[in-house]
Amino acid sequence: MTEVKNKVELSPEEKKMCTSLYWRTMTLSCSWNYETQQALGFTYAMIPVIKTFYKDPEKQKEALARHNELFNTTPTMGGIITGLVASMEKEASQNENFDTASISALKLSLMGPFAGIGDSIFWGTLRVISLGVGIALAATGNLFGLVIHLLIYNIPAHFLRYNGVFKGYELGQNFMKRLSENGLFSSVTRFAGIIGMTTVGAMASTMTNFRLDKAFTINGTSFVLQSIVDSVCPTALGLLLTYWCFRQLKKGTNPSLLMVILLIFGIVLKMVGLV
Repeated sequence: MTEVKNKVELSPEEKKMCTSLYWRTMTLSCSWNYETQQALGFTYAMIPVIKTFYKDPEKQKEALARHNELFNTTPTMGGIITGLVASMEKEASQNENFDTASISALKLSLMGPFAGIGDSIFWGTLRVISLGVGIALAATGNLFGLVIHLLIYNIPAHFLRYNGVFKGYELGQNFMKRLSENGLFSSVTRFAGIIGMTTVGAMASTMTNFRLDKAFTINGTSFVLQSIVDSVCPTALGLLLTYWCFRQLKKGTNPSLLMVILLIFGIVLKMVGLV
């Protein structure tokens, strides 16, 4: 790979790798699960990257294990993130002092904002427009209604997905080089880690629904348990439940067993009328 006037020129091997990465991003949500969400799809997408940059089987295993962790974003936006991560994996394979924790931090810090942008543009806007046009044509008996819908949605979606991989990879190459030259990599890693943990915290707060709606009456005054909790710290119960689950996973508790425990816990709370 050569660099001319800040424009990154990819080698044939890198172009082949990025093309394979583009096709593999199609599987991001194919194995979605409640434990790691899109992690298996992301790990599968990164296989050609890891095989390209790591020749030692043990290093390959470490890199694959690194990506089998929580990840979730709009699949269409996944191209940009996988491209950036691929550039970081290249740097990690060449630099023994590279902090691989920064790769996870970058993924966590980007998946939330990119999901917000992608959901708004593709799920909330483009899909509605394409379906509107397609349904309108189909309602008149036009057999091309479905085709038009698929074209309106998929052409821009795949344009962004494909170019996102290449642009993300090229941008990452320039970015890594400048950070190394300026000695700022540790600061950026720390900042990305803070953003990533903030994203996870926001997900725990908004996606964990744990409320105690039991009402009590004392001296003619009605009290709801949840309102008392909210007056102290809103969403505190969800935070505590998330933290407890995290501690159990750290202890090695099987995720499937943990989900069964939570299911039973919810049923018991419902039966006693607390939720």
